[in-house]
Amino acid sequence: MKLLCHILKYVACALVICLVLGIVSVFAIHMRVTAVGSERILTVEEATELDDVDCVLVLGCGVKSDGTPSLMLKDRLERSIQLYEQEIAPKLLMSGDHGQPDYDEVGTMKQYAMDAGVPSSDIFMDHAGFSTYESMYRAKEVFQAKKIVIVSQEYHLYRAIYIAQALGLDAYGVAADGQNYAGQWGRDVREVLAQVKDFFTAIFKPEPTYLGDAIPVSGDGNVTNDYM
Repeated sequence: MKLLCHILKYVACALVICLVLGIVSVFAIHMRVTAVGSERILTVEEATELDDVDCVLVLGCGVKSDGTPSLMLKDRLERSIQLYEQEIAPKLLMSGDHGQPDYDEVGTMKQYAMDAGVPSSDIFMDHAGFSTYESMYRAKEVFQAKKIVIVSQEYHLYRAIYIAQALGLDAYGVAADGQNYAGQWGRDVREVLAQVKDFFTAIFKPEPTYLGDAIPVSGDGNVTNDYM
């Protein structure tokens, strides 16, 4: 019985040590990703001073059942249109989930920008931007971008910029925080876990779900209409 008690004590100590190390590791990765990303988050005014930006990369999120953008997505689109109108980049790259025929983030995003007056030829759609990592990977390898400005909410930009930098993109971010979004606390918690996951993903650099032929973002965005 005494031996069993000693064994259980050692096991408990080991579990506590592993737990503490896990928490410390998560915190260290979070601080690293945030530090790298924060150095490249700009205001709109600061972004106007950038030169030779290939595109504004707009990261997709929820689309409502009626095909209109969610509040968060609408704020991203409004910010990206503002950056386009200020000639920070000549093209918009809408990257999101169009993995199912009945769910089309990028189509909604492009239509919103067109309704605001952006020419269709200046709007590219990445139909296979199924994750932040895949959006960055495909921006570089498929759309041949080298220097980008990413648009998302600030809490998300740290990770997006970190991934982009790790993949070799010259990446900056401009936040699109126009509202108090319901459920933000939960998103913040999930984002920390996503930072840990993508910290390691950015080390190993796996290929995304789809690659395909190059579609240079310097060309005509209409070639991406309903293109996978």
